[in-house]
Amino acid sequence: MNDQHDDRHRGAEPQWPTGEDPDGGAHPPRHGAGDQPERPNTSPGGFARPEGPPRHGTPPGGFSRPGAGGPPPGGRPPGTPPGGIPQGPGTPPGGLPQGGPPHGTPPGGIPQGGRRHAPEPGGRPGGPPADGRRGGPGVPGPGVPGGPGARPGPHGPGAPGPGTPGHGVPGAANADPNATRQVPRPATPPGGLRRPPGPNGPVPPGRPPAGGPGGARRPGEEPTDLLPPVHQTVAREPELLTHREDELPVEPVYDDDYADEPSEQEVKALRRKKVWRRVRRISYVGMFLMILAPVVAFAIAYQVVDVPNPEKVAFDQAKAVTILYSDESVMTKIAPVGANRTLVKYDDLPEQVKRAVFAAEDPTFETNPGFDFRAIGRAVWYQLTNRDSGGSGLTQQYVKQATEDDSTTLSRKFNEVVKAYKMSEQQDKRDILTAYLNTIYFGRSAYGIKEAAKVYFNKDNLHDLTQSEAALIAGMIQSPSRSEEAAYRDERWNYVMDQLLKHKWIDQSYRDAEKLPPPRPLAETVENGLDGPRLLIRLQIEAELAKNKWDSEKIQRAGAIVHTTIDPRMQTAAEEAVNEVMEGQPDVLRTSMSAIEPGTGAVRAYWGGDGNGIDYQLGTLQEPGSSFKPFDFVAALQKGEGAGKLYDGSSPRTFPGRGENNPVRNSPGVKCDNPKHCSVREAMVKSVNTVFFDMAIQLGTGKVAEAAFQAGIPRQIQMDGKTRPLLVSESGGQPDGNISIGGGQTLVRPFDMTSTYATFAARGVYHEPYFVSKITDAAGEPLYTHTDVTRSAFDPDPKKSQDIADNVTDVLKAIPSGKIACAEKRECAGKTGTHELANSTKNAKAWMVGYTPTLAAGVWVGTDAGNIALVDKDGDDIYGSGVPGKIWKTFMDKAMAGAPMDKFPKPNPIGQLEAPKITTTVPTTTVPKDEDEEDDKDNRTTTTTPTRPTRDETTAPTTPTTKPCVGLRCQTTTVPTDPPDPNPINGNPPTR
Repeated sequence: MNDQHDDRHRGAEPQWPTGEDPDGGAHPPRHGAGDQPERPNTSPGGFARPEGPPRHGTPPGGFSRPGAGGPPPGGRPPGTPPGGIPQGPGTPPGGLPQGGPPHGTPPGGIPQGGRRHAPEPGGRPGGPPADGRRGGPGVPGPGVPGGPGARPGPHGPGAPGPGTPGHGVPGAANADPNATRQVPRPATPPGGLRRPPGPNGPVPPGRPPAGGPGGARRPGEEPTDLLPPVHQTVAREPELLTHREDELPVEPVYDDDYADEPSEQEVKALRRKKVWRRVRRISYVGMFLMILAPVVAFAIAYQVVDVPNPEKVAFDQAKAVTILYSDESVMTKIAPVGANRTLVKYDDLPEQVKRAVFAAEDPTFETNPGFDFRAIGRAVWYQLTNRDSGGSGLTQQYVKQATEDDSTTLSRKFNEVVKAYKMSEQQDKRDILTAYLNTIYFGRSAYGIKEAAKVYFNKDNLHDLTQSEAALIAGMIQSPSRSEEAAYRDERWNYVMDQLLKHKWIDQSYRDAEKLPPPRPLAETVENGLDGPRLLIRLQIEAELAKNKWDSEKIQRAGAIVHTTIDPRMQTAAEEAVNEVMEGQPDVLRTSMSAIEPGTGAVRAYWGGDGNGIDYQLGTLQEPGSSFKPFDFVAALQKGEGAGKLYDGSSPRTFPGRGENNPVRNSPGVKCDNPKHCSVREAMVKSVNTVFFDMAIQLGTGKVAEAAFQAGIPRQIQMDGKTRPLLVSESGGQPDGNISIGGGQTLVRPFDMTSTYATFAARGVYHEPYFVSKITDAAGEPLYTHTDVTRSAFDPDPKKSQDIADNVTDVLKAIPSGKIACAEKRECAGKTGTHELANSTKNAKAWMVGYTPTLAAGVWVGTDAGNIALVDKDGDDIYGSGVPGKIWKTFMDKAMAGAPMDKFPKPNPIGQLEAPKITTTVPTTTVPKDEDEEDDKDNRTTTTTPTRPTRDETTAPTTPTTKPCVGLRCQTTTVPTDPPDPNPINGNPPTR
C-alpha cells in the first residue's frame, strides 16, 4: 500500500477545519512507540491511515466506538444499549452522548462520506458521498433508542427522527433531551466522520476485543480503518466495488421527491411543441425545395430542349388519311387542303387576322414571355381534376403542334412552357406568330390561315377577310373537329367578337351591326371526299376519333388508316330504302335512320340526312311518342308485374294532380276489347295511353326514366354548346306523367332510340355504339383499338336483365305486321309511335323502331320546324306504320337478305305472362272487310255495334262497315261517339 501523510502529527491534536475533534470528547492516550509494533499506515484501497497507536475496539468497517476502557467480557461495555453504542456519563435517554452525534452521522453510527465497505454485522453498508467529500442522503440504519421522533428500527427499539437538512441525516437529536430545537453542528471534515479512538472503545456485538481474549492486539486480525487523508498528494485509485446494489434496502419515496417533475399536461404540451417545431422546419424545407426545384429544373430543361422548325412542321402535316368500311374497302381519303402550299409571311397577315387570333387564343401574346402564368395555373388545376387543360398561349400551342405531343401530363406541359420561353427568347414575336398561323389546324382539313380562308370563305387573299370572318376562323382553333356544328360556330364567333370589343380592337357599333357570316358548304371544300349522307358518317367518325384523343390533326400527322364499322352493303340498303320511300314525298319532310348490331354496338348503317348540314340522327331532339312505352313496361317488369297484368284502359281518365278538367284520353278510335280490364300486352299493341299513364303514375315516373337510361338513353348530351339533361326537368327534378307516352318534355335523339332497342335485341345487355373499330399506321401497325363498353342493362344480375328484355320482346314482336312485317316471315319486334301536332288531330312526328335478333334499326320522320302536320304524297296523315314503317321494312328486308332466320328465345315469364280470360255478355259479329279497303291500316274486326273510327300504331283511320238489318226482329242500338279531342293530355298533343 502507498504510505500517505496522516492529518495529525504524532503527539498533537488533529487539524480539523473547525479546530475541534468532530467526534467530541477527550482523545484517548496513544500507545508509546514500544507498546505496539507499528502497522502500515496505508489501508487497503489506497487510503492512508493516521499515524499513531492503533485504535482499540474498532468495529468491522473501521469505525471506533466512543467510551473509555475495554469492553467487558460479554462483548458490550456496561451501559451500552442494543445497537452497539455505549452509554456513558451525560448520555441522554436513547443512548447517544451529550451533544449528539456529529452532523452527517446516519443512524447506526456510519459516518458520511468515504467509500462503501462490507457491512458490519447488524449495520448498513457505507457509501461514498455525493460530491466525494460531503455525506450524501442518509440511509436508515440500526435503531437508536430514545431521541425525539424515534421509531423502532431493525436493530434497536428506536430510530432517529427527521434528519438535518443538507447532511442527509434521517434524524438525531443534537442537544440534551430537554432541548426544543436542533443546534447546527460543525461541518463534517473531508473523508467522512471518525469515531474517537481509545483502548476501551466499544466492541461490536459478537466480536472479541482487540488483541484477542487476553487483550493483546493483533494487527493482522483487526479490520482495516479506511479513512481518506486530509492532504491528498497523489491521484486516487479507482474505488473498489465491494458491494452489490441488491443488498441495499429500498429507500422510502415521498411525494416531495417528485414535486419538481412535470405534470402529464406539461409533458403533452412539450411534446406538441416539439412536433410543431419539426413540422415548421419540414415546411420551411419543403417550401424552399418547391421554389428552388422548378427553377433548377427550368434552367436545366432550357439548355436541353430544341425549338421546332416551322418549315419542317408544315411538311410533316401534309399526310392523307384513309377511311375504310368494315370489309376493308375504301370509303374515302382525307387529304390536307393545300398540301403543297406556300407559307405566308408576316407582311401577308392583315391586322384583322392578327387581332382575331389574339382575341381568341392569347390576348397578351405580344408582351408575355411565351406563356401566361394564370393560364398555366388554370391548366394545371384542370389536369389535376381530370379535365381538358386548355389555357395555352400561341407559342405553347405552336410547340404542341410541332412536337406532336398532346398528352395530358404535367411533364408535357412543363416541357412545353420551357420550349415556349426559349422560343420567345431566341425568336422575334413576329416570326413566332407567322409560324403559328402557317401550321395550326382550323378544321375542314385546313392547316394554316391561308387555307382556312379558302375553305371557309373561298378567299385566297387574307386581306379580303373582314373582321367578322376572321373572328369565325380564329374561333375554330379551340376545337376544329366541331367546325360543322352550327351552334358551336355561333358560340365561338360571339366569344371572339366580345374579346375584340373588350380589348378595344372593335367598337360597340361594329359589334352590334355584325352578324355571324355563313361559311361555304362543306361539300364544296372536300377534295376527293364524301358528300350527302356519307359525309355525315365521316363527321361522326371524326367526332368519335376526337373523343378518344385522336383528332384530325393527330391522324393526319400519322397518315393513319381508320377502320370503321359501317357495312357497305347495309349502308347501301339504308340509302336505297330512304330514296325509294321518300321519292315524291313533300319537300318539307325530313327523315333519318340508323342500324346497330346488338351484340357489339357496331354501327352498321347511318343515314343522318341528305347533306343539308343538319344531322337528324344525333343533331336533333324529338318527342318519341308511343315508341317510348316499352320503358314503362320495363319498369313494371322490374317490379315483378308481367304482360298479363290488367289496368283500366277506359278513356278519358282523371289522375291525381291533374284536375277534373284535365283528363288523359286515348287517341281517337283506340280502345281495349274490355276497357276496364285491359292487359299490358293488349295496351302495348293497341297503344292505349291511359294504361301506360296509369302504370307510370303507380310505379313512379322516375322509374320509367331510369329504365330508359339503363337501355341506352344518355343522361345528358352536348347540344348547341350546352350540356342538356334528358328525360328530366332542367332543374333535374322528376319527369311528369307525360313521360309514359313519350310526350311533354320527353325529348331524345333518334340514334339513341335505335341503341335502346338494340339492348332489347341483345337480351338485356347494353353495348355502347361506336363507328371506329381500330386505327393503324401506313404499315398496318395498330395505333388504337376499340374497347367494348358494356354492362347488364336492367338488373345487376345478367339473368334477371335477360328475362326482362325477353319479356319485352315477347310483347313487341306482335306489332310489326301487315305491310310492315319482315319479309319471308322473319321474326321481328318493334314499336311505332307518333306525336300529335298541338291543337290538332294530325301528327308532327312519326317513328318506327324495331329489331331482329341480330340487327336493330330506327327511323324518324318529321320536319325542320316541328310544327307542321305530316302528310304523305297521297295526302294521307303519316303514322308510325306509314312512311317511317315502310322505310324500316324496306331496309330490314334488304339488309337481312340471305341472313339466317334467327328466332327470338322463349321468355322466362315475369309475373303473369297472359291476361286472365274475362267473360263478356256483349255479342259481337265479325263482318268481312271490303276488299277495296286498305286492310293494312286496320287489322281489327268490326262489330254490329257502331263504333268510332279506330286507329292504332300500325293502322290509319277507317270507316266501320255495317250491314243494315231489315225486319221487325232486328234491334237498332245507337251508341254515342265521342268527338276527337284536339288536346287530350295536359295541353300537349296526344301521342300514339
